[in-house]
Amino acid sequence: MLGIIYFLGLILAAFGLVYLLPLVCSIITGDGLWATFLACAALTAALGAGMAALTFKYRRELKPRDGFLLVTVGWILLAVAATLPLLMAMPGLTFTRALFETMSGLTTTGSTVLTGLGSLAPSLNFWRCSLIWVGGLAVIVVAMGVMPLLGIGGMEFSKADAPGPVKDQKLEPRITEAARSVWLVYVLLTVAGIVGLRVAGMTWFDAICHAFSAVSLGGFSTHDASIAYFHSPAVEFVLMVLMLVASMNFTRHFVALRRLTLKPYRNDPEFKAMAIVLSLSVAGVALLLFVDGVYPTFNTSLRYAAFNVISMATTTGGWRPGTPASRTGRCSRRSGCCSSPASCAARAPAAAASRCFAHWCWRARRSGS
Repeated sequence: MLGIIYFLGLILAAFGLVYLLPLVCSIITGDGLWATFLACAALTAALGAGMAALTFKYRRELKPRDGFLLVTVGWILLAVAATLPLLMAMPGLTFTRALFETMSGLTTTGSTVLTGLGSLAPSLNFWRCSLIWVGGLAVIVVAMGVMPLLGIGGMEFSKADAPGPVKDQKLEPRITEAARSVWLVYVLLTVAGIVGLRVAGMTWFDAICHAFSAVSLGGFSTHDASIAYFHSPAVEFVLMVLMLVASMNFTRHFVALRRLTLKPYRNDPEFKAMAIVLSLSVAGVALLLFVDGVYPTFNTSLRYAAFNVISMATTTGGWRPGTPASRTGRCSRRSGCCSSPASCAARAPAAAASRCFAHWCWRARRSGS
């Protein structure tokens, strides 16, 4: 057990470097939290270094079962450490809620318990999105690349937590080279996403945060309304592309980049199956939305169907580009129009009633009643 604590200490000490991302953001945006992140970085790094120093003599080669335990305990340890900036900068936040937020980020779940994200300090929003980006693949890839150099064999991490397609395929003869390859693809996708979102109309800050979320398939946003905040088909299109590319086999991306050809995708049965299933699903959902009168035109139905289907199918989740009835002001053709919530409940099924209720509220706001 002491041998595992040694490596947990190394991981925790290395995690202290991640605090530099929001620290730089705080300095640039001037939100005044740079000292908080600096203190958290120092505390985390010192604690990790202390754990490693005290158990250095117990360092040993890890067995497969040690690798699984290291992943589990390490994930919990990092999530607890990541709560420090949130607790220090948000006095009213409980530890449970802070831990939920950081665990959701590091596991790329994308659920949040925080509200008022638009008024949150920029560096705190950046910290949330940094966690989800690191949790997407970077921690495992770093472990795969660094641990072999320490003599413990990073393959244990790969077996325990690497994505399915990466488990059984080696990108390079050595695991260290494999880690570098995946890291390169991950970073390039992130940079491309940032540029694409900036061109689509986002600010640099929002572009970076949402690119982090999209590439990691997490779903965190810097606004309570999520992607609906931007009301932009261009933003939605860029995010859809990012989610699709990030959900594919990274070995294909690496080979395609190295050979500068799209042939690896054309010959990939996994890619073909995904394209067929998603295309049919998007078309089917769009048709249902249009026939049921959720959106006024088929193009609008196709827009929102594509975004939501891709978001859910890639497990990104959490993102919503629009609210059906309240944005279109249209009741279901099947249920008819409603003059009050009571008539909605009496005349329509539950799903249609909810849309009509939203429409009734929309009309009430317009009439000032």
